[in-house]
Parts: sequence; C-alpha cells; structure tokens
Amino acid sequence: MKTIPLLRRSAVTLLTLPLVLALLPCGGIAATRIFDLATETAYTPERGHGFDLGTVSDQAGNPFYFSVSVPEGNWRVTVEFGATTAGDTTVKAESRRLMVEGLKTAPGETRRRTFIVNVRNTSVPPPEKNAPGGSAVVLNDREQGSFTWDDKLTLEFNGPAPAVRSITIKPGAGPTVFLLGDSTVTDQRWEDGASWGQMLPRFFKPEIAVANHAESGETLKSFVTGLRFAKVLSQLQAGDWVFLQFGHNDQKQNWPQTYVEANTTYRAWLRTYLAEIRRLGATPVLVTSPQRRVFTPEGKIRNTHGDYPAAVRAVATEENVALIDLEAASRAFYEALGPEKSPLAFGNGGNDATHHNNYGAYELAKAVAEGIRTTPALAKLAALLTDDFAGYDPARPDDPAAFALPASPQRSDVRPRGN
Repeated sequence: MKTIPLLRRSAVTLLTLPLVLALLPCGGIAATRIFDLATETAYTPERGHGFDLGTVSDQAGNPFYFSVSVPEGNWRVTVEFGATTAGDTTVKAESRRLMVEGLKTAPGETRRRTFIVNVRNTSVPPPEKNAPGGSAVVLNDREQGSFTWDDKLTLEFNGPAPAVRSITIKPGAGPTVFLLGDSTVTDQRWEDGASWGQMLPRFFKPEIAVANHAESGETLKSFVTGLRFAKVLSQLQAGDWVFLQFGHNDQKQNWPQTYVEANTTYRAWLRTYLAEIRRLGATPVLVTSPQRRVFTPEGKIRNTHGDYPAAVRAVATEENVALIDLEAASRAFYEALGPEKSPLAFGNGGNDATHHNNYGAYELAKAVAEGIRTTPALAKLAALLTDDFAGYDPARPDDPAAFALPASPQRSDVRPRGN
C-alpha cells in the first residue's frame, strides 16, 4: 500500500475539553467562532483550531487544511473568500465532501459562501445493563484515522489559487439528509476514488446538511451488526430524509453472513429499514444501485445486479416510497460515453469497473439531484437544491475533457472494499 502520510487526528481528551466547553456555554448552545486566517497558526489539541496536516495558507496556490475541534452535530460554516491577488477556491469538508466549487474572486474582492457540515464520532448511546448492543460503531481498518470519525471539523481549501480571509463556525439548524449505502455512496478518503454521496452537498443550499454514513463493503445486514444503523437512528429526527442504496454487496452469495436473496430477504430487510425510519418521523428514499461498467458487444451495459434493482423498484411501489433510479441513470450515462470514453468516469485510472473518480461521482450526484428535482414526493427537498442546478440528462453528460475539480492531496492505491 502506498499512501501519503497524514498527521494523526486526536480524539477528544482532557486537552481538547477546554475548547469544547468554550463552544458550549450555559444552556448548551454553542457560541459563534470566527477565525482570521491572517493570524492563525498550526492546529494543536490545546488550541483546538488552526492549520492542519502540516499545511498553511501561504497565498502561493497550495491547498491547505483548517480544523476546529467541535462536538458532533451539524455546523454552519461561512467562509469569507478573497485576497490581494485573484483567487479560485474549491472547498471540501471532512473526507473530501464537495461544498464550494471553483469560487473566483478578483484582486481585493471579498465574497462569502455558507454551507453546513455534519460532524460525527463513533459513539452510540450505550444499551441498558444486560441488553444487547454496543456503544460504538464498528470501524473497518481503512476507516482508522479517517476525517469522518474524529472530533474535528476539517476544511480543505484547494484550487488554482485558494484565497480565504476568515472562517465563521456556529451550530447549524435545519433538516439533515442521511445517506446509507456502500462504496459507491461513501465519502472516499483518497484520490482517485470518489462517490456520488460526497459530491451531493455541492447541490444543496445552506439550509440542509448531508450526513454520509455509507461505507465501502457494507450491506443491509452489516450496517445493522456494525451499529451503523443504530448510529443513524440515534441522530435521526422528524423532518429528516434517509437515502438507502444497497445491493452491490448484498447480492454476493460468497459472503454468506450478509447475503440476501433479491426477491425474499432483500425486500424484507429494505422494509425493516423503511419502518424504522418512518417510526422516527423521517422520510425514506430508495435508490437503485449504479451498474458496473460491463458492456455487451452491442455497446449496451450488461445488468450485473440481477433482480436487485427490480426488487428496489417493487418495494418502493408497494411501500409508497420515493424512488431515485440511479441504475437506469448510470446505464444512460455509461452508454452515452461508450466503451471507449466511459473509463474516464472510473477510479484506478479507469481500470476499476465499479468505483468512480471525481468526474463519474459528480455526474451521478447530478443524476441523484435530478431525481430529487423531478420526484413529486420530494418537492420539499427539491426546493433546497441550489439555484444553479437546472437539471441533468444522463444521456447527455458533461464532457469529461472539460471537467476540472481540483484533486485532494491524499492519494492511495488501496482500492475500496467490496465490488
């Protein structure tokens, strides 16, 4: 394995407790914090904020990180962009969630953008004495040290000329979109991998948070046994949305502990999730899995998911649940590019036929946003899509040659779990 080393991110300790207490004054309502980057220094646990991962804002066009120790929850972040020179800044949060894309500032100009970042840790409300369960999400080895599960809100400022004056952080109010699924949904840690879930925040207004709980290799069963679903249920509130996309790994008969048959146990598990989500007053949304990039000799995508997409559609109809048909959208997307160009949407230099790169993930996120926009049952959520999203036709995707999202500094040749 070859990875770019990162500074290990600290857990909540007595060293960070003073900052956490400062963020939570009397009444438990956290105070607004403003950070002037011209006066900031390196992050330390004692200070609880500063430039992180050995980077600084040097106005030389280099990407940099800024972290703040915060309790888990939704945080409203306002960034003031600008510098004496022209700026072109892209902002990602936590594990490369796209928040602001290519914001340009003229020399001396100041612009502001606001977005909400979901921060979480592994803790789960512990079970009563002698009751089954656990008190922490079971992480796999590739999640150790991830930005997703620590005690900090971390922002990555990237682009041809990142220009940032200040950062303001305060508690974020409003609903949350929870994402549950596998490697094609999760916040991928490393380039050149990416998934649609980590691109989706870019298409929402700053009135809503996206909490991506998906993880590579997960199934409907393992999401329960690993306490990931328990973590989601512990945070879910009435008025939230929960997007469910499973199937890539559930269909594997060679994984007997988590295999579910498409027309029986798979449907039953989906219904169980739907019932639990509805019990808490949230709205479930079913999403069919994107296809793998396997072409027939005729240039059409071969179905490698068997009866699983049809099962999702059937459950959506029977349970009166909103459906986003990403399986159909992915077919149209890949076939529009054809066998020659479609590898440009996939990771590992196009050699991976399942997992996407930034371009492929961005296009599928647009397909999800289009599904939200055109589904009547999701009208309230569609109203929270960004004004610059006018719609998307996966049969007419953006030109991959014209796509330019700055790559994050962290790279690895480790492939995502699952397939």
